[in-house]
Amino acid sequence: MVQPLNVLKESPSQTAGPYVHIGCTPNFCGIGGVYPEDLGARMKTGPVQGEEIVITGAVHDGMGMALKDALVEIWQADAQGRFAGHDAEADPNFTGFGRSPGDMDTGAFRFETVKPGRVRWPDGRLQAPHVSVWIVARGINIGLQTRIYFSDEAAANAEDPILTRLEHQSRVQTLIAARQDDGSYRFDVHIQGPQETVFFDI
Repeated sequence: MVQPLNVLKESPSQTAGPYVHIGCTPNFCGIGGVYPEDLGARMKTGPVQGEEIVITGAVHDGMGMALKDALVEIWQADAQGRFAGHDAEADPNFTGFGRSPGDMDTGAFRFETVKPGRVRWPDGRLQAPHVSVWIVARGINIGLQTRIYFSDEAAANAEDPILTRLEHQSRVQTLIAARQDDGSYRFDVHIQGPQETVFFDI
């Protein structure tokens, strides 16, 4: 006898993987002719204002293993704290949006971008320079939201409206990208475990 369904089951369109890469990064998957290049592959379309930086990292599971099928998107303000599409004075050569499917062998993602400027919080306070992050992977049906802050912005981080609001200040470090000797920034995301990244319910 068929029992009534009281809860709707997930449909394939609600599952992030394994098709998310085919739809979002067809060129990466070897499917040509859809777009000249995958959306978000380049954040700089010409000479940009401000400091050009590279952010690398990986998404790790609860065992510390890098996920090899994660897809990471970022969006951010330009070097002057202006958002493309929202401010007429935003840097015309900076899209503010990036998408990285990660390396299928190592799980490493990489973004060539600019150091973002400070953006005002609704009450007028300045936020620390940051990058917003969205993550999907097989088994993550609702994208995870987090932020990247920068280790060399200690003064701005100390007064950021989001970072200062975190109940457990010991976890702020999970949102900080570490500046490397070569000038790039390293940001690793941990889905679970003692180093679990702070995620936001947006």
